[in-house]
Order: sequence, then structure tokens, then C-alpha cells
Amino acid sequence: MITRPEPGASETAARLRAAGLQPVVAPFLTIQPRGTRLPPPGGLQAVLAASGNAVAALPAAYHGTLLLTVGDATAARAARAGFGQVHSAGGDAGDLARLAGARLDPAGGPLLLAAGQGQSTALAADLRRRGFRVQRRVVYTAAGVAHFPPEAAAAVGDGLRAAMFFSTETARSFARLLPQGLAPALGGADALAIGGAAAAAVRHLPWRAVRVAVRPTQDGVLALL
Repeated sequence: MITRPEPGASETAARLRAAGLQPVVAPFLTIQPRGTRLPPPGGLQAVLAASGNAVAALPAAYHGTLLLTVGDATAARAARAGFGQVHSAGGDAGDLARLAGARLDPAGGPLLLAAGQGQSTALAADLRRRGFRVQRRVVYTAAGVAHFPPEAAAAVGDGLRAAMFFSTETARSFARLLPQGLAPALGGADALAIGGAAAAAVRHLPWRAVRVAVRPTQDGVLALL
């Protein structure tokens, strides 16, 4: 079961089908773009995105600006969207800050950090400690769904093998909405988490096992299957 929001859920599902697995797409978050006033791209040294959802919210005017992404999946989405200069940190927010430190000049132009509401604040602080001028802008919000998706309920009842959690917010939404009557059926399934915080959000549920990716990336989660 893929619990991440679209369009990432369908991208992950395609990879699972290609591997001969049967994905169930049941997003526990919805992504909503925000109309945020952004700085002119011409004055920026680079744009940073810690999520593919941030990439999707950036207008075409930024496609010629250097873009640094947190991971390869976000970089691939950016390339498909039309960004011409994309470099992936291949990891987490710390890796993205280190990539910026290696490729960019703190004395150069400011950085635009495109973020979700309540997200990437630690990344912004890390970049500023490295001497960069950072303009963090909220370009989307991630809202939890109101009810446990029927696709998810059917999958749990039919003998789910694994549930994949790509963010702490998604894991929290799953745990909050799970009907009590379905909880015992999780005993035959593994929870596959992108990081420790996501794992902690669902660890109290009666899974067969809770496993954490070695690397906090989509490939890291897929490697747990």
C-alpha cells in the first residue's frame, strides 16, 4: 500500500508494477498549491526543493534557474517539468544543505527555498548557518484526508503485505484514521518507513515489523520490499 499523496503515489505504483508487485494507491494526504509571491528568478543564485511537491508548484519562469533537489525522484520530476539545470543531493535535507555548500557561493545571490507549510525550516536554518541568504517561501500545503480511504481498508482486510510511509505527516494521518477494528489485521504486514520519525508515528500499531530505510529516499523504501 502506497500512502503518499499524488502525483508521487502513482509514480511509486508504476515502479512496483514494473517489479511484478501489486500496488494499492491510498493517499493519506492531499497537496494543495498556494498562491505565494515569489522573488524574480533573475536575481537568484539557485532554487532548492526538498520535495517534488515544491517543484510542481514552481512556475515555468524558474525553469532556467539552477535547481537543487533533495533526491533523485524529485530531480526526475523537475526534469520532466522543464527545469534545465537540476542537481540531486540523493538523500535528505542535510544532504541538500551540503550539496548547496559544495556547489554554491554564500557570497553570491540569494537562494529560494520552495517549501511546504511548516516544512524545511531546519533546512533554511542550516543554509543560513553556512552563510547563505535564504528566502523560504511556502508554495504548497499538505492536508490529511478526512477518512480512512476505502482502498486502504480493503487492502488491510485482504491480507496486506506492506504499507509504505514516505513522510511523518502521512504516517501520522494513517495512525490517526485507522479504524480500531482493522488494527489486528496489520499483524501480517510490515510498515516500511522513510525515516525514524515516520516509523515512530506508526510503531505503536500491531505490525509484523516496522522497518526503516537505510537512506531516506524512495529507493531506500523500495529496497525494504
